[in-house]
Amino acid sequence: MDPRPSPAGKRVSLFVTCMVDLLYPQTGMSVVNILEYLGLEVDFPMAQTCCGQPAFNGGYRRDARHVAYQFLKAFQDAEVIVAPSGSCAAMVRHEFPVLFAGDPWLAEAERLASITWEFTEFVVDGLGIDDLKLALPHPQTFAFHDSCHGLRMMGVGEQSRRLLGNVENATIVELAEHDECCGFGGLFAVKMADVSGAMLEKKIEHILACPADTIVLGDVSCMTHINGGLARRGTSKRARHIADVLAEALPEGVTYGR
Repeated sequence: MDPRPSPAGKRVSLFVTCMVDLLYPQTGMSVVNILEYLGLEVDFPMAQTCCGQPAFNGGYRRDARHVAYQFLKAFQDAEVIVAPSGSCAAMVRHEFPVLFAGDPWLAEAERLASITWEFTEFVVDGLGIDDLKLALPHPQTFAFHDSCHGLRMMGVGEQSRRLLGNVENATIVELAEHDECCGFGGLFAVKMADVSGAMLEKKIEHILACPADTIVLGDVSCMTHINGGLARRGTSKRARHIADVLAEALPEGVTYGR
């Protein structure tokens, strides 16, 4: 595939993902608010549905392709696609060219793969911005959990740290084994629930031992899994999506650089 085109100055189409749309719509709005703060035009293709990842990971490639066709149609006019999920962005970017190999839609699948970005990757690597000039309303301490697909397939991790590290009133500390899986793994949590639960408990122990009250991550699937474990432990610590943390620091009515 040719080198990725620069996304700078292009209209952004938000791929909100299933879990954000159904469970955490505010996270989607946080992404929009930050991108508009940067002066970008953002649209939301209303015909978007799932990218097909659950079926693809389960080995049902024909079903996954059927679902993914709708994604290709929904985003056929997109100039740049941004998603608040390393997992879903990885599906489009890395697996669509595989899924549509030999299919008449392959060229479009490859085009959309080339213009799809994870949210923090888009801001830092695509736009070249790592200081959003933000300030949280009060001091807070954070640590990061690196979600598997984002870290290993997309190379996403340092981008979030740079963005939050430049926010006033934000202190970042280290979470032990931050790059170890939380146990969610999509279908893995369903098919191997006991193993998934054991992995989660290990992650929770590290979070409880960490001085940070908030664990920052880039996928709401991991966030849901981790917050379930934290709630069952009766602790006030919680995991939050990086977009929601950054949006909390946005100045009211101010555009970036002004």
